[in-house]
Amino acid sequence: MRTKFTSWDIQEYLKTEEDIADYLNAAIEENDPEFLQVALGDIARARGMMELSRQTGLSREHLYRALSKDGNPRIKTVEKILDALGVEMVFRKKSPKGKSADSVM
Repeated sequence: MRTKFTSWDIQEYLKTEEDIADYLNAAIEENDPEFLQVALGDIARARGMMELSRQTGLSREHLYRALSKDGNPRIKTVEKILDALGVEMVFRKKSPKGKSADSVM
């Protein structure tokens, strides 16, 4: 019996602001800035670079460059992208290793 494989594309699963927030939170939990940058790029492509360019006031070329594997986006660029995507950055106290943030008082 043959196994049939299909391609999987994260962009197909980034339909709502909640989907986007969940993906970004998962990326942050990896504690890998490059992965967060890749996640932002995935989301930007899922929403459409042209539309994101229009909403942020940044050129498509700037967005592609900033969100590429070798890019280094400024915090202002990230803020504009997040705002256009309808999500925000939130900070919380870091939990001790092995404990969830909810159990820390």
